[in-house]
Amino acid sequence: MDSALTLIGLPVALGIIMLGLGLGLTTGDFRRVARHPKAAVIALVCQILLLPALCFGLVLAFDLPPELGVGMMLLAASPGGTTANLYSHLFGGHVALNITLTAINSVLAVFTLPIVVNLSAAYLLGDARSIGLQFDKVLQVFAIVLIPVALGMLIRARSARVAQRLDRPVRVLSVVVLVAVIAGAVLGERENLADYFVSVGLAVLAFNLLSLGIGYGVPRLAGVERSAAKAAGFEIGIHNSTLAITIALSPALLDNAQMAIPGAVYGIVMFFTAAAFGYLVNRVGARRDPAPDGAVRT
Repeated sequence: MDSALTLIGLPVALGIIMLGLGLGLTTGDFRRVARHPKAAVIALVCQILLLPALCFGLVLAFDLPPELGVGMMLLAASPGGTTANLYSHLFGGHVALNITLTAINSVLAVFTLPIVVNLSAAYLLGDARSIGLQFDKVLQVFAIVLIPVALGMLIRARSARVAQRLDRPVRVLSVVVLVAVIAGAVLGERENLADYFVSVGLAVLAFNLLSLGIGYGVPRLAGVERSAAKAAGFEIGIHNSTLAITIALSPALLDNAQMAIPGAVYGIVMFFTAAAFGYLVNRVGARRDPAPDGAVRT
């Protein structure tokens, strides 16, 4: 679970990919998010309040062992991962909204993650273990997300023609890198996959599907346009499992390998469910509304 691929390779790879995302963004994208904050507010409420409550219900419903239950709650409290930005980019979501939500969630997690984990540990374990989210982890998320995107946006601002020429090759490279990471993650954990999935696989899958469904469905029911709802779906449905694993395994924090198992399983499952979700949403949306996805709808 704590392989170099999981703890180092994935963040580095995704940080490189974020450069390509920035090539398609302008400052106007972020201004539009500020002018239409409904999607951001709804997504944050779902992420911070609704998902931990639903996850706790799943922990009880599946009658998970206490350590695995705390690991599930740790996963639920983790902010959206940078992978969400990539999937949103590939499936036509509002990438600027993803980046904004990732940045906000990363800051809020400093306060919300210890609260959720400590409360769940007190209930499930009977001996709450105080943890803190180190400031360097927040800086790491910001570095992975914001610096490469800012560089891509700078290239676009200086030369839109260069950004346009780079966009397609980088998109193709994004898919290649993502597939390589998935393959590497599966191969690296092949000896432990059966045990992991038997112990917590169904609960993780149920939580993942609920997260994706709520992330997309609640904003759509509230009248948010489809590209923003897709962004919210990916942001809420793809948690930062790397962060959850790191907190669970770190001797300075939880120091418990069992608590890292839900994050490890989720980190594999989410690649496939997110791809299926993006394909399904685009297919259904195309049938119901043939208009361009970028059009503003209510």
